[in-house]
Amino acid sequence: MGGFFGTISTTGCVADLFYGTDYNSHLGTRRGGMATYHQDERRFTRSIHNLENSYFRTKFEPGLDRFSGSNSGIGVISDTDAQPLVINSHLGRFAIVTVAKIINLEELEKQMLREQKHFAELSSGRTNQTELIALMLIQGKTFVEGIENVFRHIKGSCSMLLLTEDGIIAARDKWGRTPIVIGRKEGAYAATSESTAFANLGYDIHHYVGPGEIVKLHSDKMEVMRPADDRMQVCSFLWVYYGFPTSSYENRNVEHARFESGRMMGSEDETPVDCVCGIPDSGVGMALGYAAGIGRPYHRVIAKYTPTWPRSFTPTNQEMRSLVAKMKLIPNRSMLAGKRVLFCDDSIVRGTQLRDNVKEFFDGGAKEVHMRIACPPLIYACPFIGFTSQKSNMELITRRIIKELEGDENKNLAQYATTGSPEYERLVEQIRQHLGLTTLRFNKLETLVKAIGLPKCRLCTHCFDGTGCM
Repeated sequence: MGGFFGTISTTGCVADLFYGTDYNSHLGTRRGGMATYHQDERRFTRSIHNLENSYFRTKFEPGLDRFSGSNSGIGVISDTDAQPLVINSHLGRFAIVTVAKIINLEELEKQMLREQKHFAELSSGRTNQTELIALMLIQGKTFVEGIENVFRHIKGSCSMLLLTEDGIIAARDKWGRTPIVIGRKEGAYAATSESTAFANLGYDIHHYVGPGEIVKLHSDKMEVMRPADDRMQVCSFLWVYYGFPTSSYENRNVEHARFESGRMMGSEDETPVDCVCGIPDSGVGMALGYAAGIGRPYHRVIAKYTPTWPRSFTPTNQEMRSLVAKMKLIPNRSMLAGKRVLFCDDSIVRGTQLRDNVKEFFDGGAKEVHMRIACPPLIYACPFIGFTSQKSNMELITRRIIKELEGDENKNLAQYATTGSPEYERLVEQIRQHLGLTTLRFNKLETLVKAIGLPKCRLCTHCFDGTGCM
């Protein structure tokens, strides 16, 4: 998916930029980059590193001195392109980072080539979508007009930060699918994808950027360059999986939503179990709520070991992804033995990792293994944001089972997505058998929406029910 951080200060910004960007690292693993502007010397400094086999801090910390003296900068954790890019244009010089998924990238690319424009940056042999966005942006007479040009032409989503020579411009996706939060402290402003970046750096949340809204940050003020649109389709999966527990979007805290979701599910569950456990990390908040709702203790019967095992969020090699996921989750056999354990997890995508985990739980001595999932079944692949572990419908366990049952993976999808329907019950039972579980239940969409605390019309729930606006 990716995340970014930008800050502008009356003093040096490098420390805040370095640590603020690092606090977005859970959102991606492919590329990291930073760019700063040195006001006195009127120069941009940029650095980009590959993060697939290492971490942001280890790659950037040795070279921080080259950014010293800068009072403004932007950084990004990207699962797509090498960025930031530094552009010289009729609008002036600026650096750009994006969190985007451009569905019609090839169509826009061909159109620009017909107009005799060119692309200098190639990512994995294809056009760098951040460069395409920058080229569309500089077609405007102003930054606002250019950003609106991007919003008009792309299909998918795009949020961006621009580091200019006199401030930082933050522009949120026109449907608000991905968040931008503004922070403020004495002598500085910051913008980030994850508000969790603010706490230890001394920033307070100042403003949640609205869908389509464009703001400009200076060291002493924030100005609105374009007001927010009324309509919004913020990704509900932020509260299910992507978001860090201490982050908030639209003034709705991630951990609170996960706890409430689990509590409401648990209060309706009469399954006799001995304890509840979350599959770390994103299942823990839900499990704590579930334990409160069902009235059973929370036991840590599985622990996560991360000192030497890399993140498993988006490795390109599926075999390595599965190995990493398995090796860093360690069952506690002393706590599992003879227990009827109810586990909570964020979602089931392919089902491969979870099936391996269930086998480990039974091999570790569990008497029964019950699974509760924080969201409804994933029926549709996401076309709007970079949900990189879910590239196509047929990678979803739900679609594979629907094809087995119907002979066509696209048949009766509305019925399979409707909680309580015969098709839905048959789908859940097939998934339960495939994973070898004692029982399996998914959260109801109504419960998830209530736990998040926003009206459903302001949430994107496409992956669950197929609704969503392009």
